[in-house]
Amino acid sequence: MATKARSSGFLLPMPVWDVTTRLFHWLSVVVFAISYISVTIADGPNAALWMRIHVASGETMLGLLLFRIVWGLIGSDTARFARFLRSPSAALRHLRHLTRREPDLQVGHNEAGGWMVVLMLLLLGVQVGTGLFANDDGSSEGPLAQFVSKPMSDQLSAIHSLNFDILVGAVGVHIAAIVIYAVLKRQNLLRPMITGKKRLPAATRAPHMAHPLLAAVTLAVVAGVTVLISRL
Repeated sequence: MATKARSSGFLLPMPVWDVTTRLFHWLSVVVFAISYISVTIADGPNAALWMRIHVASGETMLGLLLFRIVWGLIGSDTARFARFLRSPSAALRHLRHLTRREPDLQVGHNEAGGWMVVLMLLLLGVQVGTGLFANDDGSSEGPLAQFVSKPMSDQLSAIHSLNFDILVGAVGVHIAAIVIYAVLKRQNLLRPMITGKKRLPAATRAPHMAHPLLAAVTLAVVAGVTVLISRL
């Protein structure tokens, strides 16, 4: 759960992020990078190939996004939206102490980090959603473009392009926040997302981790839905 741990007691390694949440995070990074590279260099004799790669990366991101939304409802404590979302005022209070050096005793996302997760998911949702109906006035179009008119597809394509720039900016802010926390607060936010563990006081209540079988079943269902949407 996304509450602060007690500050007393010996610091011991404790699982805070399940494998599923970490895989989503890093796969999203890889898929987003592929999307960025493919659309940036999608010209010349290999333009069609790069656009196919771009569309495939978008469909993959759709599956990842659907999985993360479902996992945010039924997954481990630290992955659930209800557990880590706090009020906007709590996020602002947290940011007011951004320059204060203090141990990282947060179990899961901090108050500001939770809202960053929601923002990133919303932007990804807009990007994937508009991409399903987009076209490039060439040989490539989203799998659902056939269900809307050409003018509507063009409008959604414009939103798709604009939102991509906003998304790139949000990624930059996210990276900057990681650096700022490391420099100003001496808190390493990357290590727990790699190892799944964080050193916390021994008295800290460990968050509940969902069973891997639940993750596997969820992934299978989401993969089926994604394939269905992509092949309409």
